[in-house]
Amino acid sequence: MIQTKRLMLRPWHVDDYSAFARMHSDSEVMVDLGGPISRSESDSKLDRYRDAYLKHGISRWAVDDRDGVFVGYAGVMPRPSPDHPLGPHHEIGWRLMRTAWGRGYATEGASAALKHAFAHCDLREIISYTSPDNVRSQAVMARLKLERDRSRDFVADYGKGEWRGLVWVARAP
Repeated sequence: MIQTKRLMLRPWHVDDYSAFARMHSDSEVMVDLGGPISRSESDSKLDRYRDAYLKHGISRWAVDDRDGVFVGYAGVMPRPSPDHPLGPHHEIGWRLMRTAWGRGYATEGASAALKHAFAHCDLREIISYTSPDNVRSQAVMARLKLERDRSRDFVADYGKGEWRGLVWVARAP
């Protein structure tokens, strides 16, 4: 587990599936990826996060506030697929319940996850990407002091049509 001033980043539990699915059913939370996903898609995503943690020791972490309430996730995912437009890489990402927006939790959680990944894995860089209209995530990337790398911007289809990714990079300290 990773503890910050206000948050606990922890491995996933079986009882997290419902809250995780609620977060992914919110159209405002999911606007950057074309809208909500189904319960089965949400469950599959959480299965991938749990598997990544078991295999690599890093993943998206469940994020709880100081009262132990699930507020979302933040963490670094290995992306081993050579079929991804960026090739194999590690990606920092976050997603929060709408009730947790505007409190600095994404920056706090992602910062802790980045530090953990660089300290425990032999990584030179970690990539982050978001859609052009996701100004909230772009603001988090700026607060994390990630460097914008326009040369790596890409287009992909994640099942809901063409998606454009703007790329930022965190480099090992």
